[in-house]
This record gives sequence, structure tokens and C-alpha cells, in this order.
Amino acid sequence: MRLFFSAALLLAAAQATFAQQTTNFISSLNEQNHWVDSVFNTLNRKQKVAQLFFIRAHTNKGKAYSDSVANVIKHEQPGGLVFFQGGPVRQAALSNQYQKLAHIPLLIAMDGEWGLGMRLDSTLSYPYQMTLGAIQDDQLLNQMGQQVAYDFKRLGMHLNFAPVVDINNNPDNPVINYRSFGDNKYKVALKSVAYMQGMQQGGLLTTAKHFPGHGDTNVDSHADLPQLNFTRTRLDTLEEYPFKQAIQAGISGVMVAHMSIPALDSTKNLPSTLSRPIITGLLKDSLGFKGLVVSDAMEMKGVVKYFPEGEADLRAFMAGNDIIELSQNSWRAIKKIKKAIRQHLIAEAELDAKVKKVLAAKYWVGLNRYQPADLQNIPENLNREPAQQLIQNLSDAAVTLLQDNGLIQRLNFAQKTALVSIGSAKNTTFQLELAKTFANNTLFNIDKNASANDVAKLLNEVKTYGQIMVGIHDTRLRPQSKLDFSDAVKNMVAQLSASPNAAISLFANPYTIATLPGIEKASALIAAYQKDDGMQRAAAKVLGRQLMPSGKLPVTVNTIFVNGSGIGAPKQAL
Repeated sequence: MRLFFSAALLLAAAQATFAQQTTNFISSLNEQNHWVDSVFNTLNRKQKVAQLFFIRAHTNKGKAYSDSVANVIKHEQPGGLVFFQGGPVRQAALSNQYQKLAHIPLLIAMDGEWGLGMRLDSTLSYPYQMTLGAIQDDQLLNQMGQQVAYDFKRLGMHLNFAPVVDINNNPDNPVINYRSFGDNKYKVALKSVAYMQGMQQGGLLTTAKHFPGHGDTNVDSHADLPQLNFTRTRLDTLEEYPFKQAIQAGISGVMVAHMSIPALDSTKNLPSTLSRPIITGLLKDSLGFKGLVVSDAMEMKGVVKYFPEGEADLRAFMAGNDIIELSQNSWRAIKKIKKAIRQHLIAEAELDAKVKKVLAAKYWVGLNRYQPADLQNIPENLNREPAQQLIQNLSDAAVTLLQDNGLIQRLNFAQKTALVSIGSAKNTTFQLELAKTFANNTLFNIDKNASANDVAKLLNEVKTYGQIMVGIHDTRLRPQSKLDFSDAVKNMVAQLSASPNAAISLFANPYTIATLPGIEKASALIAAYQKDDGMQRAAAKVLGRQLMPSGKLPVTVNTIFVNGSGIGAPKQAL
């Protein structure tokens, strides 16, 4: 008979094992490591350089793609992999196969800012960092970090490219935005450290990104090279602040962004990832960072636009990066770096130090005693009840009541109630949850592109109801700063907001409030940040007087709704 252990027991066992075998990663770098030395002494120069390269992997691109990655591993022996889209069982199985091809176990990474659900199907997604930015109890973020660490390790992964510590002080930022904890540097730093420490306590390597700060850009570095034309003083006191705090707290890694920053390096069109003054001079020497320096993806246009044909990879190495992530052609890059060393453009000792640091990271996560991932019960382990409950707890702690003129207390559970969802053509979790409390209800749904006639019809129907609960839903994959609603639908939001018996809940990026004129007149307005079921249940609890909201707005939206806005939340000093 097979024995099934609870997810809580599995997590506790994993944490106990981790606690027995490791210390803080940064501290471990100062210790003599016989495994690192013995492995290092077996490597020739080509093998050393290869340890610095992490290549792309997917499990949703078919066998031919998977085989091509296996071929690279077999012939190049890279230091690690970065997994992207796919499924958890497929990924664990493929990781086991890839590890068999590696002479030195691979360090396996993923961008999992909000957990495995950021990349993998049938897995859990925790709230976005901007949603987490509304939470007042940072211990919840620490708990989330521990759960994320368990999930990663359950699939045989060791490194999360998270947290995002960028301060999103540009509402139109096209690439960071909702991925940031907010626009207050102190709160961003505190929440970043809480999340990071949870992951590292769970035995996962982490990286603060995107150094020295990608929060005030209007260009996506995936597409072009952003310019940061700020003074050195501003960069030092604002953008770099959360990185300094994360470094002080012992973060294991820092990811460097592709940005041109003249105040730090005046070389024209030089991305920060390729700048020795920024990486070695500022990050390593001035800020004293001793951990893993990871480049942002080296296939991004922000870095290869001006440094094609492998030149970017060579310069990234020379600048001080320890891990070169997602090179366009790692074989070519390895040859270029080897040649530069032969020509004495790079000191052999610098290569050796990088390689030993990567090997030390492998030792820290237990790859000196590598065991393949257990393929049994993966879906059950990853979708465990304690993790699902934590997601709801996080949602309940984040939901923010921006204004209420007493309407919520006046709501009558027996009164005829219209439950309206805007932007969703089908009934929503928000409506279904409210229907449990407001039994005398009718559900209304209207599409985001509804015509003026459709809007007029709905407004005419709901005006006969004694109270109206409105949910505004951005159903896009990522919540942008502007809603893609028709003008007629936006006008409907304004008209409903003007009704004295209507409560508005926004399941969208909080910046969208500024693009909905008239919403500030709502008798009750709830910021619920994203479309996910947990946030919809949380908002329904507030309206049903089952939850006292404690969230605070993590960004300034306009002059009415500023950072820290929120009714019913206990005060908490920074």
C-alpha cells in the first residue's frame, strides 16, 4: 500500500533537511569547500567557461526542441538551465533526463515571481508583487517565499529569478509595473527582503532584479535599450536603495538590467549588463555584493542591438557577470571568452573565481548529492491545500477599501441586488460569491467592447434594484495601466459610480483608476488589483461584511488615491 504524506509534512521535511545541510549562501563563500575544489580541479578552460552559461528550456515545444536542448547539454556542458513555459510533470521528467547528460549537475532556474504559475500550467499562482505591496503583514510574504521554495525544489529547480525590487515610480512602465511591490522605496525594500528570506530559508537561491533599477523607464528592454538619464545622487538614494537592503539582508544573487545609464557609465549605447564600472565598480566594489551576479537574458534586443555576433556575451563576462543567461549562441560565446583569456584581455584568476562561485551555489542547493526529482504525485504536492489557503490569506490581506461613505454597513442582505460584472462575458467568482450572501439577486454581465445600446439597456435594467454590486474585470493575461474598454463601457462605469447605492470593485491594475473618470464618486470603492479568484472572493467578503479590509494602496494613482490610501487598515510604521 502506497503511503501519501500531507503537503505540510513534505514542506516541513524539506525545510528540516535544508537546515541541516546548509548555511547562508553568502557566508558559505568564505568557507573552504572540498567538493567545489575537487570538481574545479577536473575542469579545463573550455569547461570552466561553460559553467557560466545558462541555456533556455521548454516543455511545451515538442520533442525536437527538447532533443536540441539535450544536444547542447551533451556537447557544451553548460552550468545550468532556465525553464520557461510547459507543464510541471513534463518539466520534472525532462530535468531528470537533462541531468543525466551533465558531467556536473545543472543548476536549474526559472522566472517565478509569483510562483510556478508564472510559467507552468496546472500549478498555483500567488498574487502579483503589486498586489502583495498592499499587504501590511510582511510575515505573509515570508510564508509565500517558503511555499514557492518548496514548489521549485519539488520539480528539481534551485534558483528563482525573483524578487523584483524595482521601484515602479512610472505608472506607464511597460515592463515592470504590476511586477513591482510599489513606488515607495522603503516598502519595496521591506517586502522584497521578506519574500527573499522566505525563499532562501526554504533552500532556494534568489536574485534581486533588475539592477540598478528598472522602475522608471518607458521602454521595454526586451525590445530596445532604455535610457536612465538620472543623476548619480538620485540613483544612489532611490533606485539602488532596495538593492542595498537586499544585499545587507544576505540575498544570494542580483540580476543586472539592460539599460543605458550615462551617470554611471557614459559609454554610448552601452547596456548596464556590459558595463564594468556598473557591475564590478558599483555593485561589487562599492555596494560590497559578494553573491551571484546574473545577466538579464542575453537574447534581448536591449543588449544585442548594439553588440551583435556574441560581442555582448564577451563584454558581459568582462563586466563582471558570473552567470550569462540565455546567450543567442553559447558555443560562439564560449569560444570568444576563451580567446580573450588567451590574449590576456581577461585574467585567468577572474574566470576561476566566477566558476568557483557557481560551483559553490550548486553545493549550497545540494547538487553535490544530486537526486532526481520524484515523479510521483507532483500535481497533488504542488496544488496542496495549505498553499491554496495561503493564496486566499494573501488576497484577503491585500484587498483595499479606498472609500466608503457608510454604504457597506447599510447593505441589506435580503434586498433586491444587481450583481454586475463588467469586462467578463460569463459569470464571475465575484458574482457567485456575492450571490451566497445577497440571495435576492440577479446577475448581469457586459463585455468590455459593449456598444452604447448594450450599455443603455443594462443601465435601464439595474436602476430598479435597491443595491448594485459592480465588478470591473481586466481579463487580460497581464494587468496593464490602461483598460482596453470601449468608451461606452467606461461611461457606464462613471454612471454606476454616481449611483448612491452602488459599490465598485476593481479587479485590475490600480493605475487604471486614473483612466476611469467618475469612479472617484463611488459610494464604496474597492481596489482588488487583479482578476484572480482569490481577490474576487476577498472583495466579496468585504461587501458581505465578513472581512475587515487592511490593504493599503502601494502606488500613487492620482491626487485622490495616493500611496497608503485605505480604510480600515491598522497603522503600521515603516
